[in-house]
Formats: sequence, structure tokens, C-alpha cells
Amino acid sequence: MHPPLTLHRHPLCADIIEEFQKCHTDHPLGKFLGQCTDLKIKLDRCFRQEKAIKRKANFEQSKKLKERLQAYRKETADL
Repeated sequence: MHPPLTLHRHPLCADIIEEFQKCHTDHPLGKFLGQCTDLKIKLDRCFRQEKAIKRKANFEQSKKLKERLQAYRKETADL
């Protein structure tokens, strides 16, 4: 199973998504027999890479927020 294949939500995987959708339209029965499996594997790998990038960015953002919060707490404790 994969997430909805919208190009605006997955800009890093846009090329693979387009190829995968084209494969499904070109091979309506072959998609059930594994004709598009290679593209599906590429798509899954791309989604994993994209998720890792987002996870890293979110972690950095939360780290900065945590530092700001600790500085604020320290500042208000001094008052």
C-alpha cells in the first residue's frame, strides 16, 4: 500500500509517480500480474527517502524549539 499519489505532496518522487501511473494506464491487466512491480519498488524506496528527509527536518525544528523553550524557562526562572 502506498499513500495517495499526488504530485504536490511528493515533489521528490514526481517522476516515478508519473511513470507508475502511466504503467497502470498502459497495462490495465498487467498491473495485476506484476508488470509495474519494479516501478512500485522504486516508488516505495523514494517514499522512504522522502520520509527520512522530512523526519530529519522535523527533528531539527523540534530541537530548535526545545532550546528556545529551555532558554525562556531559564529566563523566567531568574525573574
